[in-house]
Amino acid sequence: MRESGAAAWVNPLRDSRDRRLPRIAGPCALVIFGVTGDLARRKLMPAVYDLANRGLLPPGFALVGFARRDWVDEDFGQVVHDAVRDHSRTPFREEVWQRLAEGIRFVQGSFDDDRAFEELTATLEKLDRERGTGGNHAFYLSVPPAAFPVVCGQLSRSGLAEPQNGAWSRVVIEKPFGHDEESARDLNSVVGEVFSEDSVFRIDHYLGKETVQNILALRFANQLFDPIWNAHYVDHVQITMAEDIGLGGRAGYYDGIGAARDVIQNHLLQLLAFTAMEEPVSFAPSQLRAERIKVLSATRLAEPLDETTARGQYTAGWQGGEPVVGLLEEKGFATDSTTETYAAITLEVDTRRWAGVPFYLRTGKRLGRRVTEIAVVFKRAPHLPFDTTMTEELGQNALVIRVQPDEGVTMRFGSKVPGSEMEVRDVNMDFSYGQAFTVSSPEAYERLLLDVLLGEPSLFPVDEEVELSWRILDPVLEHWAESGRPEGYESGTWGPASGDEMLRRSGREWRRP
Repeated sequence: MRESGAAAWVNPLRDSRDRRLPRIAGPCALVIFGVTGDLARRKLMPAVYDLANRGLLPPGFALVGFARRDWVDEDFGQVVHDAVRDHSRTPFREEVWQRLAEGIRFVQGSFDDDRAFEELTATLEKLDRERGTGGNHAFYLSVPPAAFPVVCGQLSRSGLAEPQNGAWSRVVIEKPFGHDEESARDLNSVVGEVFSEDSVFRIDHYLGKETVQNILALRFANQLFDPIWNAHYVDHVQITMAEDIGLGGRAGYYDGIGAARDVIQNHLLQLLAFTAMEEPVSFAPSQLRAERIKVLSATRLAEPLDETTARGQYTAGWQGGEPVVGLLEEKGFATDSTTETYAAITLEVDTRRWAGVPFYLRTGKRLGRRVTEIAVVFKRAPHLPFDTTMTEELGQNALVIRVQPDEGVTMRFGSKVPGSEMEVRDVNMDFSYGQAFTVSSPEAYERLLLDVLLGEPSLFPVDEEVELSWRILDPVLEHWAESGRPEGYESGTWGPASGDEMLRRSGREWRRP
């Protein structure tokens, strides 16, 4: 019999020290603003179901949608049901769906409608009583950045931003986090007036991918790589995010934004930070963030920008055996648009570990194939005791981390060709997540949504990281704005000639993924 003075029982599945099973979220409600958007249908709603299907959401979980549509709870429930059936990663199970559906609610209204937020408050209070959500609320702003101030103001006015009686209130913000450093500061200020920084979760879905997190395991759990992960052995680093799709139908979002703002400022600079960071004291969120901030603080653009950067805009060509049009022929884009669809920059990290090692970042639409990878390319051996004709096929050793779509790691090294001659050629040693593990990797939004509900901020950039990223990128954006039009490149190729020339000036070549 338990003594009256004994400590209250704690569910071991919610004990942060117990790593035997995944932690499950406590009672809470998730409110999604912008539930009619593509992101909510394709990613957020399926991720919620997949978490429930994996047993990582509590029985008292509630999902609330907020939009202007003339819906009732059942209408929104059907929308979620259809999104789950079409896009969920895990198999559809009726019993899981029925349990999840019990907590689905909908609130109709616009962001500037005070009465709608009063109804939202009443809905959440009722869920606290009926579902036992305990006043724990997460607000997902799947809305344009221009709506952030209005929504945050309404959450503040209605009292929803202020947690009560030991509960929590968190806000989730989708990119873009501003369009330059000044606007990012303004946005951080607006959000910071309503929510404390430890309650703000800025979503960068790339940080939720298993392979991005595996960079930490690869580097710090294996003594094999640590001695060579520095300027003594690394020649350069290439970080590539290539897409084979165009921008048809996305002019409203993309025109005027461009590839650099859309991808480099957030995804690629975060990948650089994970690749270049020092080993943290622990994997506590504050320690991880501190090391990433150190890297970004030490990162600068290599100059002159005319030679160390490149931008392009795709023209008509062939993709997947089909003819495709150029950007200027895409619906919604002006015929004189200067929005870049390809961007490449050269960065230097001024630390003892990386001094003198260039980091090449590139991204583009309508490139040869869809791939995201980090390639750490090592220096050539200082002396090869072989005849030059026997090693002409020999390249540079490389460690390639494949982020998507075929998640894994490849090592490239030289090996002797069987036969009587000493002929050395490059070979690959490959590790694939899909073949090495029996469980499939969760979607990035699954991991990130669960971290929001658990209050785990390790994979979310803080305001200082966002502002530092813009500080790095702003000079090249200003330079391009004064430099005329982007260079054209044919769809299905690997970008403009200036992108290749950027590396050839230093005797290097882009790796062909």
